[in-house]
Amino acid sequence: MSIYEHYRKEEYAFVDQVLDWKEMVANEYRFKVTDFLDPRQQHILSTLIGKSDEVRVSFWGGHSAPERMRAILYPDYYTPEESDYSVSTYEITYPSKFVTIEHPHILGSLMSIGIKREKFGDIISTEERYQVVLADEVADYVLVNLESIGKAKVRLEKVNRESLIEGVKETDEQFVTVSSMRVDSVVSEAFRLPRAKVKVAITGEKIKVNWKIVDNPSYTIHKGDVLSVRGFGRCEILELEGETKKGKHRIILGFPK
Repeated sequence: MSIYEHYRKEEYAFVDQVLDWKEMVANEYRFKVTDFLDPRQQHILSTLIGKSDEVRVSFWGGHSAPERMRAILYPDYYTPEESDYSVSTYEITYPSKFVTIEHPHILGSLMSIGIKREKFGDIISTEERYQVVLADEVADYVLVNLESIGKAKVRLEKVNRESLIEGVKETDEQFVTVSSMRVDSVVSEAFRLPRAKVKVAITGEKIKVNWKIVDNPSYTIHKGDVLSVRGFGRCEILELEGETKKGKHRIILGFPK
C-alpha cells in the first residue's frame, strides 16, 4: 500500500517534505524547525513521524491554546527548548478609543506587507487587545513595516509569557436553518451563497472541513466542524438545535471576530 493513499493529491508535496525532514534529522542528527502549520498539517506530520525511535516531533504556538503551531523534528537524544521554536508574541498597540480593528484586518495587513501566512501564527484577542505570534526570522521586518491596520496607526511591542492573552475564541454567533447537514447546504446558508456558487467552490477545491479539502457536496457536517471557504472566511458549528416540524436542521454557527 502506498503512503499517498491516505492523503489527497494536493497534500503529496507536504507529505514529501515531511519525509525529507525526517530523513535529514535521522541522518544529520540535528533538529528541524518548520513554519507555522495548520491543524491538518500538524496531523499529517504527527502521523508520518509516528512513534519513530530515531525522530520525534513536538509543537509550540506561542500561547496556551494555539491553533497554528511550529513543529520541531528532533533526534531521540535531544530535548527541545521553547527558544528552539524561534517564536515570539507581540502586542498590537493602537488608539482603541478612536478606532477599532478586527482579526481579518490584522491578517490582511500582515499579508499586504509581504508576510507569508506560514510565517505567523495565531492572532489572539480579548476585548480591545490583540496579540500576534510571529516567527523570529520575520519579526524585525514586521516591526518596521507594519505601520497601520485598517485606519489605525499601530506599533508592535514584544510581550513576555506573563503578559500573554489567554487563547480565547471570540465569535459572532449566527442562527440558521438548513435543509440538510450536507456541506453544500450548510455552506450556502452560512455564507449566503447560491447553491450554484457553492457547487463551483466545491469543484474548485475551495471548501475545507477541518482544514481538509472536501470535494463531495453530500459530505455530512457535524457539531464542532470548522468550515472554510476561500475568499469568504470560516465558521464553526457550535450547536445543533434539533429539527423543525418540517424536518429542517437548526444550527448555531460561530464566526471569528
